[in-house]
Amino acid sequence: MSNQVKLLFIGDIIGAPGLALLETLLPSLISRHKPDFVIANAENSHEGMGTNEAIVRNLYRLGIHVLTGGNHSFAKWKIYPYMKTDPRLLRPMNYPKGAHGFGYGIYDIPGTTHRIGVVNLQGRTFMQPIDDPFRCADRVIEKIKEETPMIFIDFHAEATAEKMAFAWHVDGRASVVAGTHTHIPTADARILPKGLGYITDVGMTGPYHSVIGMDKETAIKRFLIQTPHKYKTANGDNRICALVADLDTDTGSCKTIEPVIYPAFSSQQTS
Repeated sequence: MSNQVKLLFIGDIIGAPGLALLETLLPSLISRHKPDFVIANAENSHEGMGTNEAIVRNLYRLGIHVLTGGNHSFAKWKIYPYMKTDPRLLRPMNYPKGAHGFGYGIYDIPGTTHRIGVVNLQGRTFMQPIDDPFRCADRVIEKIKEETPMIFIDFHAEATAEKMAFAWHVDGRASVVAGTHTHIPTADARILPKGLGYITDVGMTGPYHSVIGMDKETAIKRFLIQTPHKYKTANGDNRICALVADLDTDTGSCKTIEPVIYPAFSSQQTS
């Protein structure tokens, strides 16, 4: 329909396994769903924590239009100068003034006359005590609505309750709130009463023979011994977790929202 655009959002990309999977499968995913605009969370795309310029440019080459981040956006300091120059590489907007990079942007949707606002925010419960994402959202939503009714928000947060409260807070004012950070896809994709598409967590794109992307044995040692261990990205059982949503170009409301998990999870034993 001419009054709708389709959005594809790819959940947290985890290191080399997630990047390799996108190299192989993203073209077919785009061919199947035919999105007008593609967003991905890339905060863990370099060695499982942070990103770098080469990875960012390669993700653009694959057809991703905007990249979001989270609490690991600042994990690799070499990306800092580049973050200042690329308005398509976002980090959470509610970091204090002076943090490198951009927290939101308004972008042309290729092949259309429409624009979309993309906002990256981070929760505070069990995370860094940064600025209030709720009031930050209030300010940026009003600013974006001067140019477009379509607003996508990557809400990067630990607590389920905070994600859900935030969604209710912006229902009727934003198009989609996609939860990220906890890396496990939730089964609650839905449209709230005033037209907001919502999911608590999209899930990660990467190795599921892991503990949320981390090598299993290393993660187990951290819990058993309660001492630090070097982060090591896992391998095996790689999957894409994503979200597809149709947005009304006139009102900005979400008309359909559907999780995409490939390959799908199975109840049968895997090796």
